Amino acid sequence: MKAPSVIAAQVGKYTVLSIGVFIMVLPFIWMLSTSFKPSAEILTWPPEFIPRHFTMENFKTVFVTAPFVRFFFNSVLMAGVCTVSVLLTSSLAGYVFAKFKFPGRDFLFILVLATAMVPFETYMIPLYLSMVKLHVVNTFAGLVAPYLIMSYGIFFMRQNVIATIPDEIIDASRIDGASELTIFLKIIFPMLKGTAGALSIFAFMQTWAAFIWPLIITSSRDLWTMELGLGMFQYRFTVDLGPINAGSMLSILPVLAVFLLMRRNIVRGITMTGLKG
Repeated sequence: MKAPSVIAAQVGKYTVLSIGVFIMVLPFIWMLSTSFKPSAEILTWPPEFIPRHFTMENFKTVFVTAPFVRFFFNSVLMAGVCTVSVLLTSSLAGYVFAKFKFPGRDFLFILVLATAMVPFETYMIPLYLSMVKLHVVNTFAGLVAPYLIMSYGIFFMRQNVIATIPDEIIDASRIDGASELTIFLKIIFPMLKGTAGALSIFAFMQTWAAFIWPLIITSSRDLWTMELGLGMFQYRFTVDLGPINAGSMLSILPVLAVFLLMRRNIVRGITMTGLKG
């Protein structure tokens, strides 16, 4: 039987964790509740979590006001392409930095990490000018360009798994005549399954939540994403809270689905980052 002090400590721990979970989940509960409220109930005081009159009118308004199906498809396509690209480039670069020795390797790796600390706002104008010269403004290629490579992903892959793979396995494969591409695809990449799952969540969430760059690079609604579409309900002096909360609920569903499917990988990836290598 556990001592009273141990039981009290566990009760206190779970109480604090429960309070923290409630505080974090509260905005999502409020957003879900507001999406089903009629306009007259949204700003009532005191606020009520459970709508007195449930309505689907806010969701209807979302699809009537703008082509949100198109925006949703654009966001899914953009996030999917960028996530796949980040996984491939991060795995390849992490493999090179971890298992190949060449002059300036450590300096280049530090340089890659340094780029992760540079805010996007500091280089978005030069980046836009580069897109203009490449003639990819208002195109899907220009939309996804900044998100195809993630410097943190390179660090994530190198530190978590690749650096811990024994060199003997790679050397044995080379002796057997395997090419570097074969070694990466058939030996290295299969070992990255858990870490790749965690990185895919980071990459998907980063791309899905992108707002500033799609706003700058696109001028046609055919390329708008969900984040840009939600901005249609923010007017000069008011915000249409019902539809914008309904649209936000639709917007977070893919991210929530990806997180629920791969939550074990993201927890494993976070706990292992920095502990190896």
